[in-house]
Amino acid sequence: MKLLFASDSFKGSLTSEKTVELLSRAAREVFGECECSGVPVADGGEGTVEAVITAEQGEQIAVKVHGPLMEETESFYGIFDGNKAVIEMAAASGLPMVPEELRNPLNTTTFGTGELILDALKRGYRDISIAIGGSATNDGGMGCARALGVRFLDQDGNELEGFGRDLARAVSIDISGLDERVKDSKITVMCDVTNPLCGKDGATWTFGKQKGATPEIQEELEKGMCSYRDVIRETFGIDCDGIPGTGAAGGLGAALMVFLGGEMKSGIETVLDLIRFDERLEGVDLVVTGEGRTDWQSCFGKVMQGVGMRAKAKGIPVLGLSGSLGKNAMDICSCGISSLMTTVNAPMPLSEAMERAEELYYEGALRMFRFVKTGMEMR
Repeated sequence: MKLLFASDSFKGSLTSEKTVELLSRAAREVFGECECSGVPVADGGEGTVEAVITAEQGEQIAVKVHGPLMEETESFYGIFDGNKAVIEMAAASGLPMVPEELRNPLNTTTFGTGELILDALKRGYRDISIAIGGSATNDGGMGCARALGVRFLDQDGNELEGFGRDLARAVSIDISGLDERVKDSKITVMCDVTNPLCGKDGATWTFGKQKGATPEIQEELEKGMCSYRDVIRETFGIDCDGIPGTGAAGGLGAALMVFLGGEMKSGIETVLDLIRFDERLEGVDLVVTGEGRTDWQSCFGKVMQGVGMRAKAKGIPVLGLSGSLGKNAMDICSCGISSLMTTVNAPMPLSEAMERAEELYYEGALRMFRFVKTGMEMR
């Protein structure tokens, strides 16, 4: 019997790697000799760099960049396979980097994300994947582009810094100084939202509030974003409101596409490609996946959906072992998951479940594999 384990992390309690260790131990206790392998997986959000470089035996590169408030900060990205780099924009421009009392997307920038891309280019990496979830920003990606040499100018010809407050002031865009290495690079943007740049479903009105914007600030940012959209359309002939995903990460999606030629792809699908997941499925009899909590959202660009559909395409059954099940959790069975089990074995507070995470996960794995063994014996 050949088993493959590919779970998301259980945030705050179990890493993806730990689930592999516990599942392998439980499988061997139930089945005796069996071939177990595992791979860490992430959906293009937090933990993507770690998952990819662990799976592909890559390396994490430490870099000093400027954070969302232009403060100096330590950041990182991953490199692997000779020519590839993987970046989490949240590691340089993420919301948790801004103290709650200072959260105001008029005053934040994606400049540090651009610095990560620039460092990867300088080191010779030309196949760059960028996860753009979890941003603190609503600058239209101006800061990121500026770090790579794009100049945003006001009506007097002065260069703007690239904060959210600068959107309305940009009247022209000069890309003559864009780092020349960009044109020789493949840029993949991991994005699981389809929001346009402007409008009621755009960057500002959909995501601005969670980044600290009051309704008054949202009004100001939206006005600026519409002006920025118009300048892009007039300069490059690209209508960002007609392209799904341009509103992701406060408009960073638009900048990566317009200035860097980035291609938008699903986060989980990109990660599965980067870790060569389809190759890992060869000869496998059963896949086990899971996450901290499974509910209706798990069907939309999350780890279990991605793993389940890849395995289903090859006719391989998949079981899910999750910390808990929420509303419409069984919807995930339409995505290649045969059935679900939880790690918890009795009603308990979340705090207790997290404290006992390893013990409960291992016991849940034993229960799951004993059911599998029973099915095998019945057959």
